[in-house]
Amino acid sequence: MDRILQWHLLNEGHVKRAPLARGIAWGFLGGLAGTLVMDILLMGALLALGQPALMCFSIVGDTVSRFLALFGAQIASGVPTGVVTHYVVGPMFGLLFGAAVMMLPALRDSTLKKITIAAFVYVEILSQPLLVTTPILLKMNLLATLLWFGGSFVMHLIMSIILGVIVGYGLRQTPLATQRRLQ
Repeated sequence: MDRILQWHLLNEGHVKRAPLARGIAWGFLGGLAGTLVMDILLMGALLALGQPALMCFSIVGDTVSRFLALFGAQIASGVPTGVVTHYVVGPMFGLLFGAAVMMLPALRDSTLKKITIAAFVYVEILSQPLLVTTPILLKMNLLATLLWFGGSFVMHLIMSIILGVIVGYGLRQTPLATQRRLQ
Protein backbone atom coordinates (compact mmCIF):
# COMPACT_ATOMS: atom_id res chain seq x y z
CA MET A 1 0.00 0.00 0.00
CA ASP A 2 2.83 2.39 0.91
CA ARG A 3 4.50 1.82 -2.47
CA ILE A 4 1.26 2.56 -4.33
CA LEU A 5 0.79 5.76 -2.35
CA GLN A 6 4.42 6.75 -2.96
CA TRP A 7 4.04 6.15 -6.71
CA HIS A 8 0.84 8.20 -6.78
CA LEU A 9 2.43 11.09 -4.89
CA LEU A 10 5.42 11.14 -7.23
CA ASN A 11 3.20 11.11 -10.30
CA GLU A 12 1.02 13.88 -8.91
CA GLY A 13 4.06 16.07 -8.27
CA HIS A 14 3.93 15.80 -4.49
CA VAL A 15 7.64 15.10 -4.13
CA LYS A 16 7.82 16.72 -0.70
CA ARG A 17 5.35 14.20 0.67
CA ALA A 18 6.96 11.11 -0.91
CA PRO A 19 9.30 9.71 1.78
CA LEU A 20 11.63 7.80 -0.55
CA ALA A 21 12.05 10.80 -2.85
CA ARG A 22 12.87 12.98 0.18
CA GLY A 23 15.48 10.46 1.32
CA ILE A 24 17.04 10.29 -2.12
CA ALA A 25 17.11 14.09 -2.45
CA TRP A 26 18.64 14.70 1.00
CA GLY A 27 21.07 11.83 0.46
CA PHE A 28 22.19 13.23 -2.87
CA LEU A 29 22.67 16.67 -1.33
CA GLY A 30 24.56 15.18 1.64
CA GLY A 31 26.77 13.08 -0.64
CA LEU A 32 27.58 16.06 -2.85
CA ALA A 33 28.30 18.37 0.10
CA GLY A 34 30.35 15.70 1.86
CA THR A 35 32.40 15.04 -1.26
CA LEU A 36 33.00 18.75 -1.81
CA VAL A 37 34.12 19.40 1.78
CA MET A 38 36.25 16.25 1.78
CA ASP A 39 37.98 17.30 -1.43
CA ILE A 40 38.62 20.87 -0.27
CA LEU A 41 40.16 19.64 2.98
CA LEU A 42 42.15 16.99 1.13
CA MET A 43 43.58 19.52 -1.31
CA GLY A 44 44.52 21.80 1.59
CA ALA A 45 46.19 18.93 3.45
CA LEU A 46 48.13 17.87 0.36
CA LEU A 47 49.33 21.43 -0.19
CA ALA A 48 50.36 21.69 3.47
CA LEU A 49 52.40 18.50 3.03
CA GLY A 50 54.12 19.88 -0.05
CA GLN A 51 52.25 17.61 -2.47
CA PRO A 52 50.26 18.60 -5.57
CA ALA A 53 46.73 19.60 -4.56
CA LEU A 54 45.17 17.44 -7.27
CA MET A 55 47.23 14.33 -6.53
CA CYS A 56 44.28 12.33 -5.18
CA PHE A 57 42.21 13.03 -8.30
CA SER A 58 45.14 11.89 -10.43
CA ILE A 59 45.43 8.63 -8.45
CA VAL A 60 41.70 7.98 -8.70
CA GLY A 61 41.70 8.75 -12.43
CA ASP A 62 44.66 6.44 -13.04
CA THR A 63 42.94 3.66 -11.08
CA VAL A 64 39.68 4.02 -13.03
CA SER A 65 41.57 4.03 -16.33
CA ARG A 66 43.52 0.88 -15.45
CA PHE A 67 40.43 -0.86 -14.11
CA LEU A 68 38.45 -0.22 -17.29
CA ALA A 69 41.45 -1.28 -19.40
CA LEU A 70 41.07 -4.75 -17.86
CA PHE A 71 37.76 -4.96 -19.76
CA GLY A 72 39.15 -3.51 -22.99
CA ALA A 73 37.80 0.02 -22.47
CA GLN A 74 40.25 2.84 -23.00
CA ILE A 75 39.63 6.12 -21.19
CA ALA A 76 41.98 8.91 -20.29
CA SER A 77 43.65 8.72 -16.91
CA GLY A 78 44.57 11.59 -14.63
CA VAL A 79 42.85 14.47 -12.92
CA PRO A 80 39.72 14.95 -15.12
CA THR A 81 38.76 11.27 -14.83
CA GLY A 82 39.40 11.39 -11.08
CA VAL A 83 37.22 14.48 -10.61
CA VAL A 84 34.36 12.96 -12.60
CA THR A 85 34.66 9.72 -10.64
CA HIS A 86 34.63 11.52 -7.28
CA TYR A 87 31.59 13.60 -8.16
CA VAL A 88 29.65 10.64 -9.52
CA VAL A 89 30.49 8.19 -6.73
CA GLY A 90 30.12 10.61 -3.76
CA PRO A 91 26.58 11.81 -4.56
CA MET A 92 25.57 8.25 -5.53
CA PHE A 93 26.77 6.97 -2.13
CA GLY A 94 24.65 9.70 -0.54
CA LEU A 95 21.63 9.00 -2.72
CA LEU A 96 21.70 5.31 -1.75
CA PHE A 97 22.19 6.17 1.91
CA GLY A 98 19.22 8.56 1.92
CA ALA A 99 17.06 5.89 0.30
CA ALA A 100 18.22 3.32 2.87
CA VAL A 101 17.40 5.65 5.75
CA MET A 102 13.87 6.11 4.47
CA MET A 103 13.36 2.39 3.84
CA LEU A 104 14.68 1.18 7.21
CA PRO A 105 12.42 2.21 10.11
CA ALA A 106 15.28 1.74 12.60
CA LEU A 107 17.22 4.49 10.81
CA ARG A 108 14.29 6.64 9.71
CA ASP A 109 13.03 7.06 13.26
CA SER A 110 16.43 7.38 14.92
CA THR A 111 18.49 10.26 16.29
CA LEU A 112 20.91 12.46 14.39
CA LYS A 113 23.80 10.77 16.20
CA LYS A 114 22.67 7.29 15.13
CA ILE A 115 22.12 8.38 11.53
CA THR A 116 25.60 9.92 11.46
CA ILE A 117 27.16 6.76 12.90
CA ALA A 118 25.24 4.71 10.33
CA ALA A 119 26.55 7.01 7.58
CA PHE A 120 30.11 6.46 8.82
CA VAL A 121 29.78 2.66 8.84
CA TYR A 122 28.03 2.73 5.45
CA VAL A 123 30.63 4.92 3.74
CA GLU A 124 33.63 3.11 5.21
CA ILE A 125 32.30 -0.35 4.29
CA LEU A 126 31.02 0.59 0.85
CA SER A 127 34.23 2.41 -0.09
CA GLN A 128 36.59 -0.48 0.75
CA PRO A 129 36.15 -2.42 -2.52
CA LEU A 130 36.81 0.78 -4.44
CA LEU A 131 39.82 1.74 -2.33
CA VAL A 132 41.50 -1.66 -2.46
CA THR A 133 41.73 -1.55 -6.25
CA THR A 134 44.15 1.40 -6.17
CA PRO A 135 47.13 -0.28 -4.45
CA ILE A 136 46.61 -3.39 -6.55
CA LEU A 137 46.25 -1.75 -9.97
CA LEU A 138 48.84 0.98 -9.38
CA LYS A 139 51.24 -1.49 -7.71
CA MET A 140 51.80 0.71 -4.64
CA ASN A 141 54.50 -0.17 -2.14
CA LEU A 142 53.65 -0.82 1.52
CA LEU A 143 54.18 2.76 2.72
CA ALA A 144 52.11 4.25 -0.12
CA THR A 145 49.36 1.69 0.55
CA LEU A 146 49.26 2.53 4.26
CA LEU A 147 49.12 6.25 3.49
CA TRP A 148 46.38 5.63 0.93
CA PHE A 149 44.16 3.73 3.37
CA GLY A 150 44.93 6.04 6.31
CA GLY A 151 44.19 9.18 4.33
CA SER A 152 41.11 7.62 2.78
CA PHE A 153 39.78 6.64 6.20
CA VAL A 154 40.09 10.20 7.51
CA MET A 155 38.63 11.78 4.36
CA HIS A 156 35.71 9.35 4.26
CA LEU A 157 35.11 10.00 7.96
CA ILE A 158 34.67 13.69 7.14
CA MET A 159 32.43 12.89 4.18
CA SER A 160 30.28 10.51 6.22
CA ILE A 161 29.78 12.99 9.07
CA ILE A 162 28.54 15.62 6.63
CA LEU A 163 26.34 13.06 4.86
CA GLY A 164 24.83 11.89 8.16
CA VAL A 165 24.18 15.39 9.47
CA ILE A 166 22.57 16.61 6.26
CA VAL A 167 20.39 13.52 5.86
CA GLY A 168 19.52 13.55 9.58
CA TYR A 169 18.49 17.21 9.61
CA GLY A 170 16.83 17.04 6.21
CA LEU A 171 14.63 14.10 7.12
CA ARG A 172 13.53 15.29 10.56
CA GLN A 173 9.82 14.74 11.06
CA THR A 174 9.43 18.10 12.77
CA PRO A 175 11.30 21.08 11.30
CA LEU A 176 13.99 22.60 13.53
CA ALA A 177 12.19 25.93 13.86
CA THR A 178 9.05 24.18 15.13
CA GLN A 179 11.11 22.11 17.60
CA ARG A 180 12.68 25.27 19.06
CA ARG A 181 9.27 26.91 19.48
CA LEU A 182 7.94 23.84 21.28
CA GLN A 183 10.81 23.84 23.79
